[in-house]
Amino acid sequence: MGLSSRRPFQSAPTYLARSDDRDRPSSRRNVPKEPYSFDYEKFGAEDRHHYDLLSPEEKKQFQQDEKAAYEHLTSSDLESEMQGMVSQAVYDISRETPRERVIPPRITPGLMAMGEIDEQDSGEDEDFEGDDITSTAHGELEQHREIREYARIAAWEMPMLSKLAKPFVPPPLDKPLRFRYTTYMGETHPAAKKVVLEFCTRDLPGLSEAQRIKLVKLIGVRYNPDTDLVKMSCEMFETQAQNKRYLGDLVDTLMAEAKDASDMFEDVPIDFRHHKPKPKFEFPENWKLTEERRAQLEENRRQSVLGEKEREEAGRLVDGAKVIEQVMEALARKAPAAARVEAPKGKSRKRLAAR
Repeated sequence: MGLSSRRPFQSAPTYLARSDDRDRPSSRRNVPKEPYSFDYEKFGAEDRHHYDLLSPEEKKQFQQDEKAAYEHLTSSDLESEMQGMVSQAVYDISRETPRERVIPPRITPGLMAMGEIDEQDSGEDEDFEGDDITSTAHGELEQHREIREYARIAAWEMPMLSKLAKPFVPPPLDKPLRFRYTTYMGETHPAAKKVVLEFCTRDLPGLSEAQRIKLVKLIGVRYNPDTDLVKMSCEMFETQAQNKRYLGDLVDTLMAEAKDASDMFEDVPIDFRHHKPKPKFEFPENWKLTEERRAQLEENRRQSVLGEKEREEAGRLVDGAKVIEQVMEALARKAPAAARVEAPKGKSRKRLAAR
């Protein structure tokens, strides 16, 4: 942009465009400037009469003056100057007649307006005159309404889901891969994109025993020798479908490598050091309750009851209530002796005397 098209410095402040400015015609600076051309046909009858009365020199001077006026009126400097003058005039008028900023009073929303879309339109609560329950009671009442709502859903809507239930069909033998997904009920979570793949090597079709052993060597630490289960996971990509596709392609690659007869890894031993078998505890046989053991326990309980009755009849059974009564009587006899306290000596005796 040349120097002639720059806007001159103005002391007037700038104003943001209004919403109705988009409906106005664009500025002249955005419209290409048409070259000046003298057109005699555009003159009216009176203008043509005056133009015809001019001499050739006067006509030439008239055309030059008209061209200079056209160049001046279509120049960007004139438009910028006029806009600056208008902005300055608007600024001066706003300084001469300042408008007071009126802030409407804010209405404090009351308890009954909480949770509404526009709390200001609800207004304040009425004065409490002892004819309503407290805010804590309102909270308890709202909780009770929520519980009743879920109870109605469980009673009337959830039984209708049984119409959509489908019987469980175990996967066929030609689909040995099992994919596991994790959902957080619509919430965004980093682990929601993770996909876990599990399969048994013996369920894979088209593998001989030698090829299966090679596949186990290729899988490595992801193989569990106790359950013959392979477990792999992927969360490199942003969606579950991409991670599942990656795991499926990985299984296809492992199958192709296991079937490659050029190198069967016969010189590579199988290494299960990564697997730490968990000890399996078994209940001892002699602890199990058999019929003989149950009869022996019943006999022991019967002998114990008979022995207690014999001690009770012989007076050798300790009566707890009598023992407590004897102890209480002994304490009552010692109480008068403990009530007599010797007179204090020294400074303590002087303080007692002053009282």
